[in-house]
Amino acid sequence: MSLNTLNRFDRIVTILIQLQSKRIVKAQELADRFEVSLRTIYRDIRTLETSGVPISSEAGVGYSIVDGYRLPPVMFTREEATSFVAADKLMQKFTDKSLGKHHESAMYKLKSILRSAEKDMVSAIESGIAINSSDELFNKNVPDALEILFESIAEKKQVFLLYHSQDSKFSTERQIEPVGIFHENRHWYVMGFCHLRNDYRQFRTDRIQKIVRTEIPFQQKHLSLDHFLKDPAAKEHTKIRILVDKEVVKYIESDRKYYGFVSEKDLGSQLEMTFFSRDLEDSFSRWYLMFGDFAKILEPERLKTRVREIIKNTEKGIQ
Repeated sequence: MSLNTLNRFDRIVTILIQLQSKRIVKAQELADRFEVSLRTIYRDIRTLETSGVPISSEAGVGYSIVDGYRLPPVMFTREEATSFVAADKLMQKFTDKSLGKHHESAMYKLKSILRSAEKDMVSAIESGIAINSSDELFNKNVPDALEILFESIAEKKQVFLLYHSQDSKFSTERQIEPVGIFHENRHWYVMGFCHLRNDYRQFRTDRIQKIVRTEIPFQQKHLSLDHFLKDPAAKEHTKIRILVDKEVVKYIESDRKYYGFVSEKDLGSQLEMTFFSRDLEDSFSRWYLMFGDFAKILEPERLKTRVREIIKNTEKGIQ
């Protein structure tokens, strides 16, 4: 059997698995994944149909498998089984309590179908992996935030929030239509249409004081989350430029990407760094103070003012 034949066999099996993982799968999505032409995907789909797999298709929509058709029990490779451990550790640290429990239940089901050798390997590796995170990603009093938000996006129903923004002394009630959820700069954010502001806003999950499901359907048809993340105006970023002495750059190089770093310019003994930050008032300004005695703020003035405020408040605490 030739290598091309083996590659095609593996691709067709993987296509079958992917068809069972979603209600609709587009031909272009498959072509992009396997880096082959659409004609090749059409041929592979015909092969599956010829072998008896009940695939339905609709022009301009995609492919789907008739409800009720299932593969025999899936067998995982050693590498796939190992990946479960890393995924499990990440889910424990980066999701809220409710979603973490659902993932734990799913992991038990996945582990139950592993062969004995894979089970032993996974058990051995689990004790040798640790992921530590000092950031509070979710309010402890709201243990099911992600679960409710996922449901809202899937069912297109509004959610009620009690939200405490960084620039307000009090929490406000918000009725929102979530567009998507993303992780950036060490925090989870919700992008959604806010009926209070009559515009799209971002909400940091650790600032959500309360979240409640509603039966109110979306009143808007929203663009994709990807659209908002690529649109600088929608992300409400603030441009920041600072000068940093080269002698301290090595200490902040690994962290700067979390604070919106986009570029740098070599100026001899210093680097001019440019950032686009969505959290100038709190996150960026406090991070800057870690190395501020070896740096200078070029813009904006608002950052200078905020840093002075933090320093002044710090001085009160040590008098």
